[in-house]
Amino acid sequence: MTEQVHDLDFDVAICGAGPVGLALAAFLARRGVPGQRIVLIDGKSLGQAISDPRSIALSWGSVQLLDEVGAWPLPATAIHQIHVSRRGQLGRSLMDRAEHGLPALGYVTRYGAVVDALARRCEAAGVAVLRPARVQALEEMPDGALLALDDGRTVRAQVAVQAEGGIFGQQDHRARSRDYEQTAVIARVTSALPIPHRAFERFTDEGPLALLPEDGPDGHGYALVWCVRPERAGAVLDLDDATFLKQLTDAFGSRLGTFTKVSPRVAFPLGLNAEARATARTVAIGNAAQTLHPVAGQGLNLGLRDAAVLARQLARQDSGDSAAIGRFLEARAQDRKLTIGLTDTMARAFTGGGPLQPLLGLGLAALDLARPARMLLADLMMFGRR
Repeated sequence: MTEQVHDLDFDVAICGAGPVGLALAAFLARRGVPGQRIVLIDGKSLGQAISDPRSIALSWGSVQLLDEVGAWPLPATAIHQIHVSRRGQLGRSLMDRAEHGLPALGYVTRYGAVVDALARRCEAAGVAVLRPARVQALEEMPDGALLALDDGRTVRAQVAVQAEGGIFGQQDHRARSRDYEQTAVIARVTSALPIPHRAFERFTDEGPLALLPEDGPDGHGYALVWCVRPERAGAVLDLDDATFLKQLTDAFGSRLGTFTKVSPRVAFPLGLNAEARATARTVAIGNAAQTLHPVAGQGLNLGLRDAAVLARQLARQDSGDSAAIGRFLEARAQDRKLTIGLTDTMARAFTGGGPLQPLLGLGLAALDLARPARMLLADLMMFGRR
């Protein structure tokens, strides 16, 4: 991508060159905005971003969006089924690609692989990039925004978009988030009896436990997201591998046999931030606009839909007017509200004990029997509110 930028005046400045920021740039270029009129600003080198090994889940709808800009296919493991259950209660629900006539419900891939694919498309379109660089201050004007970078340069743009983290590096969005009183422990695990291409969402008293199928050099494995109480997270990280695998097997159950291998583990606190911050010339999308609980893996998928819709509004002939962002917010309101509400409800309702838990377990059984409801839920997970 273009590392030397001499003209620091652009139509759109995108702060954050992760998957959502890169996707926005790629969508803008595809819709006719000249690449040299788009700039990506990111604090990491491209090599650092591409080497990021984190696992991410892409819904079928997100795959279609990536394909639209030429960033698909890429190395990934298909999800054919999603098994949802409540630990210690009767009832479960199984979503299957066959019901929808699709090759997959979604895919599991590496964060770095998505960045690499999108970065190549942006480079081919001539999108400008400033990295490593961070936005230290933002001044909004009637006809645009001025972004002061930490290297002394100033970028002028008609619209400034925050695509990652806090708003233009000035505030911590976690300060405004609602705490789930859960910490996510992340790792890669293998099991004695893997079921290829089946993902699991297992609700426990502490929080959801997700296993995403992810093939690797050691065969069929899983990307693990295990939500535990914050006070227990440190102890879980410090467990030796054998004890960790035993506790994971106890928490998940015997559907995959015993867990046999685990990678190094990391953890991060969970909170809900759902403030769609915007002005006439600035807007936040993706994780900068909404940080969701990882249950159902909807965060990135929601962000990619943000990018696609924002590009459509900004690429209109009158994108220089101050109404473009308002049109974007209106177009995205229902999908955001429904997706945020659904993931928040799932994360809270199935967590903890109490007399309602057996009813929730039976609710999963009823969902499995009610094909239209199950189809609708799967459709929402794959495409959002359409």
